[in-house]
Amino acid sequence: MTQRKTKRTVNRLPPERRISDIMAAAREVFTEKGYSESLISDIAERAGVVEGTIYRFFTNKRDLLLRVAEEWYVEMISKDAAGFEAVKGEWNRLHYLIYHHLLSIKRDPGLSRLVFLELRPDPLYRETRLFTLNRDYTRRIADVVREGMANGVFRADASPSLVRDMVFGAVEHRTWSFLRSEGDFDPEGSAQALADMIYAGLLPHTELARDTVLARLDKVAGRLERAAERLAPPIA
Repeated sequence: MTQRKTKRTVNRLPPERRISDIMAAAREVFTEKGYSESLISDIAERAGVVEGTIYRFFTNKRDLLLRVAEEWYVEMISKDAAGFEAVKGEWNRLHYLIYHHLLSIKRDPGLSRLVFLELRPDPLYRETRLFTLNRDYTRRIADVVREGMANGVFRADASPSLVRDMVFGAVEHRTWSFLRSEGDFDPEGSAQALADMIYAGLLPHTELARDTVLARLDKVAGRLERAAERLAPPIA
């Protein structure tokens, strides 16, 4: 009697699913171990594939890290979009963007470190899609300033690009200790304080009485002091 050979069924996932699984695994490995300590073999094992499968879709480890960071920026922009469009008023819009940026760093310190320390210093960074996404992400602050200027709320001589730089520069300094695992920060308190300072500085001088400015700054200083007290380690 002739035996019939049973065909072996191979379960092949579509490429999109493979790529998604690999990127999810890479995100976990990169954030846990950092870039230099992460191996393609680690990522392959986590994704349930062989190393060769990863090289079918990604040039190398650097390319994979870039794709992970790009996906993170797309997530942040899309998550913020609907809520941001519903927010009215220049102070509220500034606060919304600052708060959600701080919150993204708080939630994903590993990815933040990789972008700040590994990808952004790269000489070829400005040629990447990540640079374009970051420019779109940060430009929203400048857009709020331009809208405020057009509506007569902000000073006509304000510099939207300078305000953007001030906001994101301040955020990096505020969160640096946290990213080095040497401290913490309060996203809400920091966002309110920074939005107050930026907003007050953008208002036309003729509409800002000296006492009003001082009152605003006292309020900001009080918020920062209270936040620092909450986050300070207990004295032994």
